[in-house]
Amino acid sequence: MRTLYLKSKIHRAKVSDSDLDYEGSLGLDSELMTAAGLREYERVEVYNVTNGERLATYLIKEKAGSGKIGVYGAAAHKIKQGDIIIITSYGCLEEVEVEFHRPKIVLLDENNRIKQIKN
Repeated sequence: MRTLYLKSKIHRAKVSDSDLDYEGSLGLDSELMTAAGLREYERVEVYNVTNGERLATYLIKEKAGSGKIGVYGAAAHKIKQGDIIIITSYGCLEEVEVEFHRPKIVLLDENNRIKQIKN
């Protein structure tokens, strides 16, 4: 049986941009994507620490090292510039993989710079 497990998490990212009129998605500094093992167009779940909203969307790359985290399209109704969010992705594991699996956790500072990577 395959079971869904946490693959990666970017913890306490601060939203730098929000645009209702942009094609929907979540823009993420590509350096942070690489650190967390995430890829462009991958499905992610976003948990808004500021207001409790949750949503699913996909990632698009923002400039590496920019610290940019942009919420675009309909998601901008639920997540605003300045909000603190958690970005997660999940993957299916076989029972034999579970014991050895460790998610990649990226902890950010208040400027969306990497403080620590756990895995």
